[in-house]
Amino acid sequence: MEINPDIEKKLRLFARLLAEGNERARLVGPSDANVIYEEHIKDAVAASRLLGVLPSGSRFADIGTGGGIPGIVWCVCRSDMEGVMADSVGKKIKIAREISEALCLKNAAFVNARSEELAARERETFDAASARAVADSRVTAEYLAPLVKAGGILIAFKGAKVHSEINLPAPLWRKLGLSAPSLEPYSMSGKALYLLTWKKIAPCPARFPRKPGEAKRDPWWLK
Repeated sequence: MEINPDIEKKLRLFARLLAEGNERARLVGPSDANVIYEEHIKDAVAASRLLGVLPSGSRFADIGTGGGIPGIVWCVCRSDMEGVMADSVGKKIKIAREISEALCLKNAAFVNARSEELAARERETFDAASARAVADSRVTAEYLAPLVKAGGILIAFKGAKVHSEINLPAPLWRKLGLSAPSLEPYSMSGKALYLLTWKKIAPCPARFPRKPGEAKRDPWWLK
């Protein structure tokens, strides 16, 4: 995906700031700015096209944002959208907010909260929600579904294990108000990766979000 020169300049600065922030907290795997840009930021840029179906003024939530991937990247690429980045680790959110301020972003907000807490406060108010390397796909779906309004989209970045995580009958996904998932394979630095998306086709049942920890402890798809 070709990147606008002005956007690329800002994203390369983001990579350098992330590399510096990694010295204070583990925000992203590598600590080299070039590796961060090539393997993580460009990954998020490529996925930003999924937001193309959303109109100006839309809102997205990025759960487990860490240092702001994909959330900050998407705020740079879609300055007409508002992004809310959430993470349960306060130190990560503090650094991500500082990075956002250094990038002069006006459309980025940061919340020190778990997905369940954010969903309890802003239930079904987002047009999209994302998670990158957060949890099993089925658990991720539970985290994101209560955040997104009907007609919106859920996006997860996944690796090779994704096939075993989504092998459920289509009707089961409707328990979360979701369509069956769509899987798009791609490669990055020789790794087989996948973009996993769901459409929010109906309101999420009132019992979601559940209390923190229940999503992993008591799988919704076995009930």
